[in-house]
Order: sequence, then structure tokens, then C-alpha cells
Amino acid sequence: MKGILRAIYFLIGASLGALAADALSGAEFLSRIVNVDFTQTLPYISLLVVFGVIFGIISLIIIPYIISGISALYKFTVAKIKGTSLMRIVYSVVSLVVALIIAALASIPIYQFKLPNIVINILVVLIYVVFVCLALIIVSSKMQEIDAVLRGGEGRKLKEDKNRTSKKNSVVPKILDTSVIIDGRIFDILKTGFVDGPIIIPEFVLDELRYIADSEDDIKRGRGRRGIDILNKIQKELPIEIIITNKDYPNVHEVDNKLVTLAQEMKGKVVTNDYNLNKIAEFRGVDVLNTNELSNAVKVIVLPGEEMTVHVLKEGKEQNQGIAYTQDGTMIVVENGKNYINRDIHAVVTSVLQTSAGRLIFVKPR
Repeated sequence: MKGILRAIYFLIGASLGALAADALSGAEFLSRIVNVDFTQTLPYISLLVVFGVIFGIISLIIIPYIISGISALYKFTVAKIKGTSLMRIVYSVVSLVVALIIAALASIPIYQFKLPNIVINILVVLIYVVFVCLALIIVSSKMQEIDAVLRGGEGRKLKEDKNRTSKKNSVVPKILDTSVIIDGRIFDILKTGFVDGPIIIPEFVLDELRYIADSEDDIKRGRGRRGIDILNKIQKELPIEIIITNKDYPNVHEVDNKLVTLAQEMKGKVVTNDYNLNKIAEFRGVDVLNTNELSNAVKVIVLPGEEMTVHVLKEGKEQNQGIAYTQDGTMIVVENGKNYINRDIHAVVTSVLQTSAGRLIFVKPR
């Protein structure tokens, strides 16, 4: 397929080169420069071949970049449309139509002045640009007021919006980072209601998710797509407010630093399971909700001497050891458990060890 595409790119460039050569073959300046009459058959064919090869090579280099740019622009446009409400799109289209009509009426008097055509055209273009920009600014900043006026009851609507805003401001916003979205446990945490809204998802986090989902590496691509699926699941299945913010910081290059800066501005908390982001946020005075810490906090607590039933799954590293797990994933090391693989046994807890990787429970058959 790549070979076929390269051949097509070369043929497109060669065709354009042949057209250019045909147009230049009758030009006198070219014949004078090289002292060759290109109206003759052999020079004419040579000119076609040379231009065809040159343009073909250029198209082989340029066309893939053009296609990549168009593809990136398409993905960016689709993502922006998906993140925009239908009402905002309708208001934007209507405002653009109104702006174009007003600009057309405002530009009529300019044609009455005796000015050069190029000056008139520039002034008309400027008028159109100004009115279109004003329309987009008004829709983006005053959409709620416009919606209230169109629906009626402007005062009541604005009052309800203010009350709703004050209630939102009393709740600390939670800003999700990429790692906690990909991890997936955030859906279950939000479902339980232990974390209230609003949930903030920055646009630059979505861009990072899309970049991971488009990766050539199968594992990264799978993780990115799972993160996007988790966001869709949260938005569709959970009665919690999701806000996608376009706030960005061009001067800040890393996503972690952007998250911390956004949290400082919004006076919110960062939800993550990234150790480095956790430390950066704490250093800059931003509160962090770490899902790993939450997971460790709710794990089963056992004490030496307690009895428990375990299912031995596999052989351990040491001689005659067996390995089992609790429901929350805590590893259980079974002394002399090799003989009980794939069996349920009653065991007594001998000790509990807390390591950097998590908690280990040591038991022996009763």
C-alpha cells in the first residue's frame, strides 16, 4: 500500500510538472537562457521529463506532510465539536449569519467613496472580520444571558444561574490527571459518591489522552483508548457534573505543571495516582487526592492470630510457599502452601508486613 501511495504521489507531481513544462515551453526567456528551442519535439519531451521528475520528487516529500496536517486538523476540529454543546454551536452559527448581514450593510457606503479598488476591498474585509470577531466574542462570553433572553424570564434565569454558581463555588473542584483516568478506578470512586463534583477535565489532558490513544505502541494505544472510554462512561452513567475547560498555559510545557497551575487558579484539588505529580503539587501548596493512598487505606486489616479462608493460586518464590490474594488484591504468602494449590484452606495469620509495594500477609495452614 505504501508503494502504491508513493507511486500516486509521484504521478500527481509528475503531471503538475508536465503541465508547468508545457506552459513554459513557449516562453521566449527560457529559450534564450538555455539557447534551446523547446518548440521542437526532442527538447520539448526532454523538458517534460525533467519537470515531471523534479515535481514528482517534490510531491513525494511534500504530500505526506500535507495529508498529516489535514488529518491533524480534522481530528482537532472533531474533538472541538464533540466538546461543544449543540446550543453553543447553534448560537454561534446564527450570530455569524447576523454578523455577515450587518457587515454587508455597513460596507455599502464605502463603495460610494472614490477610492482605489484595493483600498475599498481591504476596508470591506476589515469590516467583515471585525463584525465576525465581535459575534464570536459575544456568544462565548454572554451565552447564558442570551439563552435566558430567548427562553424568557431573564431576571429569574440569571438569579438561578447566580445561585447555582454560588453553590458550585462552595464545592472544591476536582481536577483529573491523565494517569488516574487511564487507571480506571476513578469511575468506581465517583460512583460511590465519596468524591463530589464538579469534576474538571482540562483540554490539554484530553489532548494527551488522544496522543496516547494514537500511539503506534499497542500497549500505550490500549491504555489511551481505555482512558477515553472511562471518561465517556463517567459522563453517560454518573449523575455528576463534568466540566471540560479550555484553559491552557502556552508558556508551561509539561502537563503536570499545567495541572498544578490550573488547580492553584481554581482553588481545586488534583486527583492522581502519579507519585511525582503528587510531590510537585504538595510542594506548590495544592491539595491532592491520591487514589493509591485511598486504595491502601480501605484494604482489609488483619492481625496476627486471626483466622481466614484463602484460595491458594500458585507456588511462591521460597520453598513450599503458596500465594493467595484477598478480594482487594493484597498478597497472602502461605507457609507450606505448595501442597494446597487450587484449594481453599483455613489459615492463621502469623505476621503482616508493610512494604513500599504494598501490604503482605503471612499465614500458615491451621
